Amino acid sequence: MANDMIPSQDSWYAPAAPQKEHPWYDQGQTGSQSGYSRPAGPAPAAPRSRAKTVWLTVCVVLVCAAAGVAVWQGIVWGRVLARTPYVQVPGASADGGDTLPPDVFEDFQDYFDEYYQRSSEILLPRAETGEGVTLTLRHRTKKELTLQEIYDRVSPAVVGINTTVDGAAYGWGTGVVFSPDGYIITNTHLLQSCTGATVVFSDGRELEALLVGADEASDIAVLHVEGEDLPYAVFGQSDEMEVGDDAVAIGNPLSQAYTGTMTNGIISAIDRNVVYNGHTMTLLQTNAALNEGNSGGPLINSAGQVIGITNMKIMHSYDATVEGIGFAIPTSVVKQVADELLARGVVSGMPTIGIMAGSVSAEAMELYGMPQGVYVTEVSEGSDALEKGLRVGDVITAVNGKHVVSVPEVNLIKESLEVGDEITVSVWRDGETLEITFALVDQGDIQ
Repeated sequence: MANDMIPSQDSWYAPAAPQKEHPWYDQGQTGSQSGYSRPAGPAPAAPRSRAKTVWLTVCVVLVCAAAGVAVWQGIVWGRVLARTPYVQVPGASADGGDTLPPDVFEDFQDYFDEYYQRSSEILLPRAETGEGVTLTLRHRTKKELTLQEIYDRVSPAVVGINTTVDGAAYGWGTGVVFSPDGYIITNTHLLQSCTGATVVFSDGRELEALLVGADEASDIAVLHVEGEDLPYAVFGQSDEMEVGDDAVAIGNPLSQAYTGTMTNGIISAIDRNVVYNGHTMTLLQTNAALNEGNSGGPLINSAGQVIGITNMKIMHSYDATVEGIGFAIPTSVVKQVADELLARGVVSGMPTIGIMAGSVSAEAMELYGMPQGVYVTEVSEGSDALEKGLRVGDVITAVNGKHVVSVPEVNLIKESLEVGDEITVSVWRDGETLEITFALVDQGDIQ
């Protein structure tokens, strides 16, 4: 599932694909409130004099106060620096002062281009589409397998996916091989921002992966590795599953040290609607344990067939810890999307505006004198939005009269419409507000 966390009302939906092992996870230290005993040590030293103790206390307080101020300033300014480039839009100084020196951040536009494109684009080398290849779903067999039999049958087809950015290690997740010639299903969110990916098989083989296609709305991506007679999993019909049916997950939680971990449970709910990144997904719910790194792995029925691709879990609700609420994309959806990606590299029939964009914080808007909204970093060739005059640098403040401040809010409005429908966006540009009307286009036609 991914390193970002997406809140939905009172819960956090967390895709899991850690960038690195958690520094707090220390296998060498354990303990509990009732079972921890302090190791024996030397007798305590004699107490200091009262004057020395008071003086030491004062010094400690002063040092802590100074450190606290420094940390507070670091947090505040670090937060601003992380989210806000210090290049002032001419005449838009928040405090009426002069524009800050350009050597701090050279260009406002470059900042947003780099920040938002880096956080969503997949830059993996592309593979040819799989001509004639489709994902086959089989009906459930009557034979029930033991957990050991399920593991022996499916685990060789479950792979680890190491992602990189410019050669540096970035993320870790899971995938499922579904054909002997190396086609693999995984999650789109696992690949976002990445420039490279390596597939690690259970026997230790490592093969470079190429991207066949990825779909953000369904969170399904298809990779390809060069190989023959590779172990592959059998995919079943998710529509045949019922609440209470046994379910098994196999994946690579936390890090490469825990590859091939199997957990079991049941199907807890069917057709559970979850909003993720502005897209409503209809998912299978399970209580089989899922953790960061399980993203893209299989959820398996008692016949040893993959009936879902795990992609997220609920981590907590307000202050309460939540356990045993995980989700998987049903194979009925996986097949539809995978077949489109294999045939064309994209999913057709999905409406799109044809832009890359990202939210701009209220703090940034204050500094630049711009309204809060969605900042456009790219307008795609082939989109009607480009034809009708939407530009890079525009801030979209409303869609069809509804105020928006984030890309998910724009997506929710867009996905209620169809290809060819017109929308009207309110745009802030160079201190002026204007309205632009254009048609949604098929995302498969965008260049």
